[in-house]
Amino acid sequence: MENPSTSNAGNSFDSERSNDEVKNSGPNSTTNIIVNHDFTGGLHSWYANCCEGVVVPAESGYPEGKSAESGSFYAVIRNRKECWQGLEQDITSRVSPGSTYTVSARVGVSGPIQDFATVQATLKLEDHGLVLMTVTMCRTSVSKGRWEQLEGTFSLSTMPERAVFYLEGPSSGIDLLIGSVNVCCPCSSLYDGKSNGYVFAGDENIILNPRFEDGLNNWSGRGCKILLHDSLGDGKITPLSGKFFIAATERTQNWNGIQQEITGRVQRKLAYEVTAVVRIFGNSVTSADVRATLWVQTPDSREQYIGISSSQATDKDWVQLQGKFLLNGSPSRVVVYFEGPPAGTDILLNSLVVKHAEKIPPSPPPVIESADFGVNIIANSNLSDGTNGWFPLGSCSLSVRAGSPHILPPMARDSLGAHGPLSGRYIYVTNRTQTWMGPAQMITDKLKLYMTYQVSAWVRIGSGASGAQNVNVALGVDNQWVNGGQVEVNGDRWHEIGGSFRIEKQPAKVMVYIQGPAPGIDMMVGGLQIFAVDRQARFRHLMKQTDKIRKRDIILKFSGSDSSSLLGTFVQVRQIQNTFPFGSCMSRSNIDNEDFVEFFTKHFNWAVFGNELKWYWTEAQQGNLNYRDSDELLNLCKSNNIETRGHCIFWEVEGTVQQWLRSLSKNDLATAVQNRLSSLLTRYKGKFKHYDVNNEMLHGSFYQDRLGKDIRANMFKTANQLDPTVILFVNDYHVEDGCDTRSSPEKYIEQIIDLQEQGAPVGGIGIQGHIDSPVGPIVCSALDQLGILGLPIWFTELDVSSINEHVRADDLEVMLREAFAHPAVDGVMLWGFWELFMSRDNSHLVNAEGEINEAGKRYLAIKQEWLSHAHGHIDEQGQFGFRGFQGTYEVQVVTHSKKVQKTFVVDNGELPLVVSIDL
Repeated sequence: MENPSTSNAGNSFDSERSNDEVKNSGPNSTTNIIVNHDFTGGLHSWYANCCEGVVVPAESGYPEGKSAESGSFYAVIRNRKECWQGLEQDITSRVSPGSTYTVSARVGVSGPIQDFATVQATLKLEDHGLVLMTVTMCRTSVSKGRWEQLEGTFSLSTMPERAVFYLEGPSSGIDLLIGSVNVCCPCSSLYDGKSNGYVFAGDENIILNPRFEDGLNNWSGRGCKILLHDSLGDGKITPLSGKFFIAATERTQNWNGIQQEITGRVQRKLAYEVTAVVRIFGNSVTSADVRATLWVQTPDSREQYIGISSSQATDKDWVQLQGKFLLNGSPSRVVVYFEGPPAGTDILLNSLVVKHAEKIPPSPPPVIESADFGVNIIANSNLSDGTNGWFPLGSCSLSVRAGSPHILPPMARDSLGAHGPLSGRYIYVTNRTQTWMGPAQMITDKLKLYMTYQVSAWVRIGSGASGAQNVNVALGVDNQWVNGGQVEVNGDRWHEIGGSFRIEKQPAKVMVYIQGPAPGIDMMVGGLQIFAVDRQARFRHLMKQTDKIRKRDIILKFSGSDSSSLLGTFVQVRQIQNTFPFGSCMSRSNIDNEDFVEFFTKHFNWAVFGNELKWYWTEAQQGNLNYRDSDELLNLCKSNNIETRGHCIFWEVEGTVQQWLRSLSKNDLATAVQNRLSSLLTRYKGKFKHYDVNNEMLHGSFYQDRLGKDIRANMFKTANQLDPTVILFVNDYHVEDGCDTRSSPEKYIEQIIDLQEQGAPVGGIGIQGHIDSPVGPIVCSALDQLGILGLPIWFTELDVSSINEHVRADDLEVMLREAFAHPAVDGVMLWGFWELFMSRDNSHLVNAEGEINEAGKRYLAIKQEWLSHAHGHIDEQGQFGFRGFQGTYEVQVVTHSKKVQKTFVVDNGELPLVVSIDL
């Protein structure tokens, strides 16, 4: 948040105390210290900071019919160019150290907002004309047309030269509305004189005794002892800063560590950033993961563990651990603690800061000059100049031969369109003694940041391989491996390899190389191409496809007593809901945040639970069943007419399986599996539309290894017997992106057919969709291949990631348009949308405190695009025709005698839909 130092030049600022001003503002006063708090005196004692302020009566209806209590006034702050511009008042002479003040304000917004705008109350502390500190006391999300109450507290530990209270927050162009402001001191402060700062509020460290200058006060061990040190290890370990550090010692469990209770010092719906300096000591462990964790107890005695951050700590140096967290609900207790290393290893903590997270302005959209879409950046790709431009990586040998395909690989052809034939020459690689050996080329200067590149080539292996071999187009980006695509190669034929990548930080060196087969296996590479993808051209194609796949001709046929006079009558049609399933994942803690719930219920019509239905959640300890969380989530969905997917009954990857299950004998495990099926599907019979039966069977085999191959099909069969109404899905990842040979479309098809041959009632195909740098034709190719099975395909866990919100928005648009334009896809589920509640960083659509970012705005814009609206006049047949998406519509007809409004529903179908409307 930007807060420039304030200059009052050219503005009238009344700092004198008026006659109606408070006389008693001592620590025990309950009188409002804000002068002219209800704007009955206009803007007297208030100052509009770098913007314009006016006061209007409630009855004026300004702006846009905004209403308030009759006889009252409110301030309108307009012509705002920055989010920090708002209304302020100097309160220096009316506050005192050691007192706790409560803040309450009635606020609203007006102007071009889509959903919510953030309004916050801030305290600015100045000394000698310089801003020492800005403290966010409270904030709230405000929707257009509603007043909200802003509430918070602050206290001063020492007195600044100047203290200024102000209200700010909405984006530029949005008017800030303020109905009334109250700042009161209802009780004496509990200030103990030990704080080093001015204010105990959001932007200051909420940790007490953060550098241990007061010994171990406010700190304790979590299941272990803690000790204070100024050095350790014969003086080899000293504090990185300050005089002291503390050690968690005699640890017998990895969760043992250092903790501090912060109850009452954190506010719900505010994001906090955590910065700690840590290291480890003892027990011959030289490196271990140290984690910062939040333990939260809710008023109804639920316990939550929120992972904040982790860092690989060593016994050699101090390392910094950083992360963020947010509380959705109002907790009864909150403890922050450090854990992680093996038992017997000490955790050392030098300092800890927990403060309100700074609002980081979004990155601007990347500017890419001379994009050169479709131009191959590989030098001498056709090998007309021998191996010039290429070099062998390692001691292998390169030569040029003829005989590779002349046609462009299909995925590249879909991107490039009309293209000349390939040369038919290929690089033949011999004398490979390591898997990474192959042809290579430097491409550092040919890449543009934030550009999405598609990779395409024909590859083949020589004779002598004992089985299928992986071939990978890889990039070494400053010695970091980046996956450009993989394919499993076998037999005596050429295989297409396709993939994509993007670079978002300026590299010093980028090398592309082809690797993968076992040592001793010769490799052949022909027609390698790396080219920038023209996404807008692809979007134009997809829009045409979408019109064919998702729209339907609709004829409204009007009748009624005055039908003979309907010719030329004006008709207006508006689609109010598209019934195509767009959903998201949610967690139990999310629904304690009313802002999250409002966004979810407004913009999604399907839901899936992040963890609450998984076996490790519902039965963490054998025999102790917990369906409370999933029950509450289901109730919320039902009350908002949101359909739900059940994720998941089982999870085949061993690392996700509870320890008690892993320790069972074969017979006991089989019994536990049957009990799980019976318990879950009986309890929720008819309540979930889908189940992911056994998650990620292409990447794990826990149950199959222990119970035999038949167990997978039997899971499907039993689930179908217990709830015949539910559609049973397979579900896996990296199916659509060409970067994982374990889960290629071919492997997925083989698995599904194998299950079906065993009698498993597989009813749907789940593609998770955790994807980077998506390229439409690659995604579409996977959908085309899977589509031959005739089963509905869903993207079940879609997320995309980029630190740049505009690029993230572009990636999301690629996936949404590819899915919506493909006839085999029946639904799209996002794997979350709210910051700090996502499985991947930089993948959120809504920032932690409720602000919709560029990716979120793109999602909403695309959904709006997929609503059909039409208007015109009734023809001589008494009809009005248009083409529209599936969903619910409102039609309004204005005749000479009346206005009629009706609703109708458009279902999927190929033939024109005739809707009869009786006027």
